[in-house]
Formats: sequence, structure tokens, C-alpha cells
Amino acid sequence: MVAFLVAEALGNKLSSYLAENQVQSVLKAYEFAEQCHKGQLRQSGEPYITHPLAVAIILADMHLDHEGLMAALLHDVLEDTHINKKELIGHFGSTVAELVDGVSKLSEIEFTSKAERQAESFQKMTLAMSKDIRVLLIKLADRLHNMRTIHGLSPEKRRRIARETLDIYAPIAQRLGINNLRLEFEELGFSSMYPVRYKRMLEARKTARGPRREIVKEIQDGIEVRLDKESIGAEVTGREKHLWSIYQKMKSKKKSFRDIMDVFAFRIVVDSVDNCYRTLGVIHNLFKPVAGEFKDYIAIPKVNGYQSLHNVLIGTHGVLIEIQIRTRDMDAMANFGVAAHWLYKSQQEGNPRAYRWIQGLLEIQKQAGNSLEFIEHVKTDLFPDEVYVFTTKGDIISLPHGATPVDFAYAVHTGLGNTCVACKSNGDLIPLSTRLDSGAKLQIITTKDAQPNPSWLNFVMTAKARSAIRHFLKHQQHAESIVLGKNLLNRALGSFGTNYKSIRKSWIKRALAETGCASFEEILQQIGLGDRMAYALANLMAPPSMRKDSIPEEFESPIMIDTREGLIINYARCCHPIPGDSILGHLSPGKGLVVHLDSCKNLNEIRTNIEKCISLNWSLKVKGDFAVAFKVQLVSERGVIATLASRISACEAVILKIQADERDGDSSIVDLLIEVKGRIHLAQVIRRIRLLKQVQRVYRTKN
Repeated sequence: MVAFLVAEALGNKLSSYLAENQVQSVLKAYEFAEQCHKGQLRQSGEPYITHPLAVAIILADMHLDHEGLMAALLHDVLEDTHINKKELIGHFGSTVAELVDGVSKLSEIEFTSKAERQAESFQKMTLAMSKDIRVLLIKLADRLHNMRTIHGLSPEKRRRIARETLDIYAPIAQRLGINNLRLEFEELGFSSMYPVRYKRMLEARKTARGPRREIVKEIQDGIEVRLDKESIGAEVTGREKHLWSIYQKMKSKKKSFRDIMDVFAFRIVVDSVDNCYRTLGVIHNLFKPVAGEFKDYIAIPKVNGYQSLHNVLIGTHGVLIEIQIRTRDMDAMANFGVAAHWLYKSQQEGNPRAYRWIQGLLEIQKQAGNSLEFIEHVKTDLFPDEVYVFTTKGDIISLPHGATPVDFAYAVHTGLGNTCVACKSNGDLIPLSTRLDSGAKLQIITTKDAQPNPSWLNFVMTAKARSAIRHFLKHQQHAESIVLGKNLLNRALGSFGTNYKSIRKSWIKRALAETGCASFEEILQQIGLGDRMAYALANLMAPPSMRKDSIPEEFESPIMIDTREGLIINYARCCHPIPGDSILGHLSPGKGLVVHLDSCKNLNEIRTNIEKCISLNWSLKVKGDFAVAFKVQLVSERGVIATLASRISACEAVILKIQADERDGDSSIVDLLIEVKGRIHLAQVIRRIRLLKQVQRVYRTKN
């Protein structure tokens, strides 16, 4: 009896915007659904037909067409009754049957299931959406009624469904611009997910509402009077903030409930776009706007088609006022989104942005190799806290907000990350530390000899990238320290009249026994890291007849330096040695070999200790960019620093640091740190700088 009365109310509602024959078609679908579901009950004990009937009423409020409403009434018959698709086509035609079939497929969505099933369900949703958006509207209305009647379920099931609603359905409603559904999803989801928090905030809002009423009325009356004077017809309403929105702002902005509630919100609906801007001018004359808070979503609509003018002003009594100014059509779009303009009938009407989004999902679905790739694109728009970028093949990579090209490279393949040297985003080169934006198409540039840079650990976001970099560096440091250890030991063995290749197994056994190390590689690594002295080990390994009581005054062969890269060989920042300079090295425990200028004062204390202070030579094949520091004394003139920097860049040198200190009113000293290939390259840079007429002196700083 209750269902019949509700159906009668539905018929009356439909008569206000549908033709009589269309209303009869909807009622015929109701009678058919009632017969199909006869004897079936919901968990609440009500007849099952009350659910599709309620779904149809929700959609009737959106003024959905008669075929969509028929499908809403029949949306469960394929899944829960003996009726098949062919029978539906016979009774109601292929369009309604396809809609019902599409909704039935969407009912298989299980967001807590395994990733692949979840992705397949998303794929079905998009295929159905792209063919007919009414499928998704019915599904959203179906979920809304389920949320309204969720109280009969167990607390655990309520929380699961509420989380699913907040995570998936509310963002989809927002993406399609259906604000009324989104707000109700959020309120119902909040009350089911966090019932205690919801109840406390509801009570706090009721308490705060009392003193606010007079202020809201005073502001509203002031706006209405001023608009009436300007002959602008408008509907002015004071809006109450929704609890989920308040809760989210309290969390994200770390503000109290009182701070959030201190803002008063008003919506002004007028009859034309011209009057929107006129109204804005009137409001600015009435209240002082807050700088930087104005947003024009009329000229530049949001991606879901939403349009309004937004601003924050300081009202009477110093309270903050949020205002939204829009036309009646914009208000309908804000509330009903794609449903407001029959988007499923015409691509040209209403909300082309939302339509393009849906069509874009279909295109990605066609291109994606599998459903898991496709789901990432769906999430791009629904979950802005994540970043979704494309590979050159069109694959989608999911990354956390703030991720960089290095994270992307490692997400694709560890080998790609280990050898990356640069990145192109949509065809343009970007630094490896750049924070990525969703939708970018990335191309990682690699070189065969490249390797991870320890500085990457300062900006990577993903655990995969961080662990891969650390693993590589640890392995690389191990390998490099063994190579350096071999060279140092070979040099030390020279003073015993032998070399590394001549080491006998008995010597190695003796070394392992004396040091307690598990392997000879471990000993070599310790030497390379500076934790063990090479000469002391050589003396330990050698037979008693070959051992010496004192360290020789010098070793015969110096260690050759052939590259800038490496984790075990470091270049001193106090003197910045470059190829061509006379150099010395010292072993720093745990760091390896540190290269200094031969004349560096910091080596004075250990210069005579040949175990710690090592003679070095540059290899003839040395390569890399080396940092060097120098000073430029010049006449202070406007733009001279820019000219100086330009001269340096023209010589293909990279400026790492530039700092100018004014010496007096007429001259300045500029401290520079640049990267060069060697002394010849540095000489070219200095020669180019000296050609500037403002330059008085250029000299290298070595300590």
C-alpha cells in the first residue's frame, strides 16, 4: 500500500515535466518491476520495490527523462529476478534494456576487492558512462538511497559502504558537477563512518547557530536592500557549511571548529551573466574584499562545468563573508551537473567539459593495455592527492603527490632509474627534482655509464625509488672501495718488492686470521674507505722475513685520478682541485680518498704521514666537471652581474654559486663557484671575464 502511494506521488511529480504517454510508460515499468520483485524484502523488512521506486524519485527531482526513469525502476530485475535482457527488450525496447544492463554491470563494482577486479569494474563503469551517462546517474541515485537506509546494517558493513561512498561516489558526483548528490553522500558517509565525531559536530553547529542568526539576517538584509536600489533582481540565501566540509578543513588547515564556523556564507542568484558582475561591484561597495580571494569561475569554469563568482569580504562586525554569485542556469548546473542539460542527448549542450572527461576516459580505455592501467586515469581526477603521469607508450604510472621524474623512472623500471640523466615532460626538458603534475607525458633520457646520484635521496618521494637508490649506492660504494683498496694495497706492497698480483693464499689466510674479517674483499673495502691502513696490512700479510719495522719515507707510484664521478673519491671543498693542478690525497675514515691541492693548508698536519697523505696524479684520460672557486673584483654598475654570468655560460661552464659583496660605493667582489673540465677550461673562462671593461681583477681562491 505504501509503495502504491509513493508510485502515485511519482506519477504526479512526473506530470509536471513529462508528456502523459511518457508518464504512463514509467508507471508501466513500475508495475512490471513490482511483479518481478513480488515477495522480495529488503534487510529493513520493507518490500523490495520501495528501493527502485525511491531511486526513480531521486532522479525525477533531477528531471530525468522517461527512459532513464523506467530503467531506474527496473535496474535490479536482471540481477535479482528471473527476467533476462531479451524479455526486457520485448517489453520496453532496446534503449531501456541497455540502460538496465549497464546498471546491472555497475552493481558488480566491489571497491574492497582485489585490484584487478576493481579495475575491471571501473572499466565497465566508463564504457557504460560513455555510451549513456544515464547509467551512472541511476547508479549514483541507487547508492544515495542505499546510504539513506544504511542504518539496518552492521556497524562494520556501514563503515565499509560509507568509506566506499566517500572515496568513490562522492568524488564522481563532484566530477560530474552534481553538487546536491555529493553533499548528501558526504553527510551520510560522515555520519556512518565517524558517528561519534558527526554527532559532536552536529551539536556544536546547533549551539553556534543561535548567535549567528541575527548576524546572517543583518548581512542578508543589507545585501538585498542594496541590490534592490540598483534594480538587480536576486535571490539571496545564507548557506550553512556542511559538516564533512568543516571536518575536512579542520584537518587540513589544523583549525578549530570555531575558526571554521566564523565564516558566513551567502549565495546570490541573478538572471544574467551581466548582472553577476554588476552584483559583484555592488557587494564590493558594501563590504571590503579580502585581497587574493576573488575567483572568476564564470570566465574560466571548473573542469566539471561549475560556474560562479567567488569572493571573501569583511562584513559588519568584522566577520568574514564568503559569497557565490551565479545565474539560475549556473545554479541548476551546480546542483544537478550533467543531469541539468541532458548531456546524454547532446554533446553540444550544457556541460561539454564533463562530456569530454567521460569521452577522454573512453579513449584511455581503448589505449590501455589492461584494466589496471585504465583505473589510474580514472583516479587522476577523482583523487587529486595522487599524481598520474603517462609513459611514452601511454601507460599510466601512479605516484604520490610531490613525486619527481626520478620516482617515475624507478616506478617504470629499476634499470631506467639507475641510468636516468634527464627528463622531458610533454617534450620540454625539466630538472630531475621537478614536482610532477597529473597528466604529463614523461620521457626519461638515459646514458649507458650513468648511475644514481646520492643527492636524489633529498627529493625522491616513493619507497621504491629510495630503496633502489640506496641499494645501488651501497653496492657501488662497496665496488669502488674494493678497487681503491686494491690500488692502495698494491702501492704499499711495492715497498716490499712485490705487488697485488703476487699475493699468495697463505698471505690472505694470515690477514683474515689477524683482522677477523670474513673475506679478503671486506679487508680491501676497509682500506678503500680509510678504515684500515694499506701499509700496515701489507706488513701484516708479508712473511716475517719480509716485514719492516718502519714505514718508508715515500711510496714509488702515485694513485691515478681518472674521473669526477664516484662515491669513494671526494674533492675537497676547501681548495677545489681541478685536472692540471698538483694534488695530494688523504684517507678519511668512512669516506675514502679526499683530493686536495698539493698546497692546501689543511694538509699541513698530516703531510708527513705517508700512510694518510697519499701522492696523486691526474690521468691523461680524466673526465668530468670539477668545481672551482675564484673571485672577481669589478666596478659596480647596473646589470654587470648578469653580464658576468652570461660570459661564464657562453664558455660552457656551469655556475654553482654566485655572491656579490659591495666593497665600497664604486666596486664589488663577486665570489663564484663554477664547474669546469680542467685548468685549460678555467683559463678560457677567466680570459673571457677579463675582457669586460668593468673587471679590475680575477683570481682563484685556493683556501
